[in-house]
Amino acid sequence: MKKIVLLMMMALAVFSLCAEGTRENFEAKDPNTESGVKYVFMFIGDGMSSPEINAAQVYNGSNTPGLIAIEPLTFTQFPVVGIQYTQDATSFCPDSASTATSLSSGYKTHSGVIGLGIDKSTQGETIAEKLKREKDWKIGVVSSVTINHATPAAYYAHVVSRNSYYDIGLQMAESGFDYFAGGLVNKAEKEGEKSIYEVLKDNGYLVTNDRDTILSLNNKSGKVYAYTSTPQDSGSLTYRIDRKEGELSLADYVRKGIDVLYNENGFFLMCEGGKIDWAGHANDALANIGDTLDLDDAVKVAFDFALQHPSETLIIVTGDHETGGMTIGYAATGYNTAFDILRNQKCSYVAFDSMINAEKQNGTYTFDRLMEIVNDNFGLWYGENGTDSALALNDYEYNKLKKAYEDDLSGNANTGYEESSRLYGGYNAVSVTLTHIINNKAGIGWTSFSHTGLPVPVYAYGVGSEVFSGSYDNTEVAKKLFALCDVE
Repeated sequence: MKKIVLLMMMALAVFSLCAEGTRENFEAKDPNTESGVKYVFMFIGDGMSSPEINAAQVYNGSNTPGLIAIEPLTFTQFPVVGIQYTQDATSFCPDSASTATSLSSGYKTHSGVIGLGIDKSTQGETIAEKLKREKDWKIGVVSSVTINHATPAAYYAHVVSRNSYYDIGLQMAESGFDYFAGGLVNKAEKEGEKSIYEVLKDNGYLVTNDRDTILSLNNKSGKVYAYTSTPQDSGSLTYRIDRKEGELSLADYVRKGIDVLYNENGFFLMCEGGKIDWAGHANDALANIGDTLDLDDAVKVAFDFALQHPSETLIIVTGDHETGGMTIGYAATGYNTAFDILRNQKCSYVAFDSMINAEKQNGTYTFDRLMEIVNDNFGLWYGENGTDSALALNDYEYNKLKKAYEDDLSGNANTGYEESSRLYGGYNAVSVTLTHIINNKAGIGWTSFSHTGLPVPVYAYGVGSEVFSGSYDNTEVAKKLFALCDVE
């Protein structure tokens, strides 16, 4: 036992030295601001604030009692850290349309409005539009969710309603931006009108979901819209936890974005980790953590580029708001955390929903069968046959899961009544109950199925990054970018 403890202490010491060395590397290579910025990366973790970020660091770190330590993400080691306040013109719990509008154009607006001021008519020209018009920079927009969703749309569209997907798609095609990538176009068809995919082609875009074609893209490819050939829910990229070998990740789309956009004049690339938000809404901690790590992998690609262009590159990483009210700490676990429990979860809530639906279609959806699927995919068990006591369902949890099963079968889960809304938030009763149970056992709690008013951190690296320190309104993010990029 003494030998094991000694080895573990030595491993922790090595980990600490490596982490400190990495941080010194970030600080030592932090470029000066004498040269003008020419390459700008803007990363937005939709629904990502400090709880989501630290949950990812805790999950990847050491969860061994006595050796507790986080493993820093790439962007949490950036030398400049600030904090931005996210309220919009209508609420301290804002939506993605209004907050992304603030981040992109410096305008406050109503929830649900994209690219317009409080009067819902004044257009706020975005940093991407300004750079395209004033400096002829190449512009890229990448997202893990549909490319005409609120956050990516806020960099090229101006509409009263974020639900005007077809009109947003038309503005996407007419933007003249050089690279769109990631998710599909939501509601791309409109009766009597051309498909947005056809409109994009008419406007000179190479439109492709062929993996080999995407991987061969370069700065001679012209204007490109590259989208996933393996969409998951609502045309998005697959959650990291569900992704199969060969599927392109957010990092892949950013890497190809650099290949398409690179030129001596300059480029701006916005990348959204949109499914961090979707997992937050569904209260699925592991799916949330996985896609936060996916965003960090994409940041690593940009950081590698910055090391090659140290006097010309700026990287910003932030969120638009927080989703779900995630907390590290839960009433029933007190001061204890056990994030390793999450490793027993094998799929996202979306994939688990599909399993349940398949059982229903096959006529095999009994509670006993459900418990078998639960054990296979979450490791949870009840009774006398389990082996890991940390994953044993107590009577309260078992009865809670059984009620969710009955509510799912009866249709009571989504009746709109206050109790069902509070319990399930409009999601599959069984899936959300399972993620709550395993999250709570790990020491993670949730307060909402919606957005919250938490401030959001801002991490910055590179030319002019020091201006992002301190605390400020989210509109200041855009205004600081305007000044650094020397646009009106």
